[in-house]
Amino acid sequence: MPTAPSHSPESSASRQLRALFGSGRPLLYIVSAEEQRVCRLLGDAARGFFEAPVPLWSWSLTEGLRRDGGDDAPPGGDTTDARAALDFIAAFEGPALFHLKDFHEPLRGGADVRRRLRDVYELCLGHGRFVVISSPVRLIPDELQRDILCIELNVPDAVEMRAFLDARCAAITASGGTVNTSEATLAAMTRALSGLTLDEAGFAIARARADGNHLGPASLPALFEEKRLSVNRTGTIEYIADGGQLDAVGGLEVMKKWLLERRALFQSRDTLGADMVPKGVLVMGVSGCGKSLAIKAIAACFQLPLYRIDMAEIFSGRHGSPEWAFAQACRTMEAIAPAVVWFDEIELGITSAASAGEQGRIFAFFLTWMQEKLRGLFVAATANRIDLLPAEMIRKGRFDEVFFVDLPHGDERLEIFRIHLRRRGADPSALGLERLVAMTEGWTGAEVEQCVVSAITRAKLADHALTFDDLMRCAARIVPLSKTMKEKVDHLRDWARDRAARASLPA
Repeated sequence: MPTAPSHSPESSASRQLRALFGSGRPLLYIVSAEEQRVCRLLGDAARGFFEAPVPLWSWSLTEGLRRDGGDDAPPGGDTTDARAALDFIAAFEGPALFHLKDFHEPLRGGADVRRRLRDVYELCLGHGRFVVISSPVRLIPDELQRDILCIELNVPDAVEMRAFLDARCAAITASGGTVNTSEATLAAMTRALSGLTLDEAGFAIARARADGNHLGPASLPALFEEKRLSVNRTGTIEYIADGGQLDAVGGLEVMKKWLLERRALFQSRDTLGADMVPKGVLVMGVSGCGKSLAIKAIAACFQLPLYRIDMAEIFSGRHGSPEWAFAQACRTMEAIAPAVVWFDEIELGITSAASAGEQGRIFAFFLTWMQEKLRGLFVAATANRIDLLPAEMIRKGRFDEVFFVDLPHGDERLEIFRIHLRRRGADPSALGLERLVAMTEGWTGAEVEQCVVSAITRAKLADHALTFDDLMRCAARIVPLSKTMKEKVDHLRDWARDRAARASLPA
């Protein structure tokens, strides 16, 4: 019977297989497209899960039965036939592991194969022989449902990915390359590869060392690029690469302080109780006041990749039913944790459980998921109309905090002017920006940015350096949103006054 694991860290996949073999179940069905990984896991099981190593036999429709570690074929003829392979397993004496690759096709086609597999179940039960079927397709006939235990192999966890990375690093070093083997660098690369299959991780490492036989901190963008390609294939999740820093966000000092405090808690999540680990934040406010920029800065602050779930794609129907596509997107995010998950304009896609049909079911799933999701995910949601969101979503416990981003006051507008001018190579100190404070009352951050862009464009066209006059003339032509949509903006500000925490310090 399988033995207890050693004291060294064991991956979740290895632990699961050890427990299943320890239960004595003779038939196991693993749903996974990672056939080489399944072979590696079963090889480790055959060598280390039992009191003494047991032989591992693999079968495929093209190669028949072969013993692991060589090309030994069983005597007695062709075993590419599924029935012949099962006959060999039934007659085998002593403990062993048998790996049947893509055996769903023989199960689909032959009643004699299904019957013989039931015989194998009886003959292997209690004798230390285990049959493992692996396939990317889940297909178990009705008559075998109670005999076969089916599991889905999740993406590698941190322990398995770190072991894979260590092996690749050793191979790079052996081939004459160089690797930064500091613990901080290896941990960062392991996090960057999380959520990928081992094959995808191998491609990412090859991409990272394409410009030079070296792995180190400079390789992280290439590793994240492979993850971006992998995640973007889903069609419902977008990897956001162009994040920002907290100091590039004007104002919002209260929210910035809150995030810096929660960053320390989030980074210590593995040593804290579940109730202490930050779950997420909901940011609402007037359109154009920096909600999206703040979410991007959260990912940079937490030193995590940022992914946006596209609710328009969820409801498009191109990825199956909306509730199925939404659930798959959330589960995909759990697989690639740690990360920041961004739900943009959440009020347009997730409304209330009282909503009929798909939206109601999505809302119910989202509430449960927020309570039970992995602690490695930080959810960041933005909303322009939080009054459209039901109380169940904004109550304490779903999000750690609900922030309201108001129109920036005078000092914040000055800071936003300076940020955008510096970003475009202009010197704010020479322009006397304080004179614009009264003129820009009621402006959003986006309107400040547009004023800067228009003024620099005007100066370029006139072929002179940017002046205060350029800024003033452009500012005079801007009609702020707080005037064109005064009633809606005032309603939102009144609604949020006593219902959300202010993201900014008082004027």
